[in-house]
Parts: sequence; structure tokens; C-alpha cells
Amino acid sequence: MDRDWIATAKTLSEALPYLQRYSGAIVVVKFGGNAMGDADAMAEFARDVVLMRQVGVNPVVVHGGGPMINEVLAKLGIESSFVRGKRVTDKATVEVVEMVLTGLVNKRIVQAIMDEGGRAVGLSGKDDDLMVAVADDPELGFVGRPVEMNVQVLRDMFAAGIIPVVAPVATGMDPNETFNVNGDTAAGAIAGALEADRLLLLTDVSGVKDASGEVVTQLSPEQVRQLTADGVIAGGMIPKTETALAALEAGVRAVVILDGRLPNAALLELFTEHGAGSIIRSTESSMKPRGAA
Repeated sequence: MDRDWIATAKTLSEALPYLQRYSGAIVVVKFGGNAMGDADAMAEFARDVVLMRQVGVNPVVVHGGGPMINEVLAKLGIESSFVRGKRVTDKATVEVVEMVLTGLVNKRIVQAIMDEGGRAVGLSGKDDDLMVAVADDPELGFVGRPVEMNVQVLRDMFAAGIIPVVAPVATGMDPNETFNVNGDTAAGAIAGALEADRLLLLTDVSGVKDASGEVVTQLSPEQVRQLTADGVIAGGMIPKTETALAALEAGVRAVVILDGRLPNAALLELFTEHGAGSIIRSTESSMKPRGAA
């Protein structure tokens, strides 16, 4: 018999304890980066999410869409201004953001999941008041910070066997008010409200690195804070680790920052002993085997 098939069967057998471990678990996956613009990568991601649902996991997909928003803004001739490196989101811009995220991007992901045999429904944070936000910084306009969450609609979808795909657009406190929410922030807020077992932040980097540039596979919140204070965690990794710490405080059992460009990254993390990327969890849990808590 071909050794590749034997190896495949062995891998499936070794995955059994992890399949049992995550049966019924809630896993929030933030999907973004280069994979969103690649048809093959999108299909592979969708297949992984469908497999999760098939083996009893309750996945929630939260997505971004920055590059596509930039493209549409350019086509419409809407110029962007920036404050401290962050885009100011005025009324015209937030309307484009909502159109692109809830329409174009969201439905592409839903379709990809359906094409792989899954059941998916797309929604935004505005649906059923899933995510209510306030202005994160008045200078940035309609850039929001979630302050109220209503995740019952997601639990209803789990019960129906449906995979929710969430666009990070939130309603505001005032009538007809819309906020753009950072995708990582939205995923963290949703995971916290659901008290999810895992929050997977798929990125374009391999994980959190130490001072020597090596990926740290397991970290506690205290270690994250120390690496940040030392300047080792810097740049774009800071908001991701801040999201991770906030999610843990809200009740998420563990957060994993991993490279979404790696084939089957989410499956490697959930269903193998080795895992993928950097897992952040409590000091006590960080001493346990990766899939233990």
C-alpha cells in the first residue's frame, strides 16, 4: 500500500483525541490577509471551516477586507486622510466600508463555504444588534469600539448547523449610525461574548517572536506584557496581542496568533499535537500540553 495513504490514516488516528477535545467547542476564526484575495487559498480555508463543523466544532468566521476597501475608495475617487497613521473614516467612507465588507467580501466567503458543502450565513455586527459600538477616537470619525454584544443570533445558528460569517461593521447608539470596527477587535469581542474555547487570529506572520526572532509557541499574558514593555512585541503585533489579552480577560480559554498562509493552519492548530503559531493563555494553562486547555 502507498506509504502516503498509510501516513494519512495514521494522522487521522492521531487526531482522535483532539477531535474529541473540540467536539461542541466554539472557535472564532479571524480571516484576512493575502489569503482573501487568492481563490485557491479561499477555497482551502473554506474547506477547513466546513471540516471543523463536520466534526462537531462550532466555528464563527470574522473577516476583514482592507485592501478591497482601498480599491473601491480609489475607484470612487474618495480620498483618505490619516491621523497618527490611522484612516479617518468619514460618512462617505463608512458607507463604502459597509458596502464592501457586508456585500462583496462577506458573500465571497459565504459562497466559498457553500461550495465546499457547508451551510453558511453572512451577517454584520448590525444584524440583531450583534455588535454595538461607540467612537474609538473622535478624530477618526466612524471607527468604532464594541461596547455591547448580543451573540444569541450566533448560538441560534450553531443549533441549526450554520456557520456564521461576520463582517466587522457595527451599529451605534444613535439612529442610523454605523461604525467600522477593526477585524481583530471584532473577532476578540465576539469570542469574549461567546466565551469561546479558541480565538484564532490568522495573519501574514508566523506568530509572536522573541528578541532573537524565533517564534514563541506558548505564552502567558504576563510574558506578552513583558515582551511588549521590552519593545520585542512591536508594530502591527501590538494590537493583535492586545486583542488576545482582552479576549482572555473576557473569558476566552486561549488565543492563537498563526500564519494564515500556512496550508490548513487552523486544522494544524486544533487537531495536531504540535499546533501552529503562538498560543496565549493563562500562566497555569501555558504549562500544559497545547491541546489540553
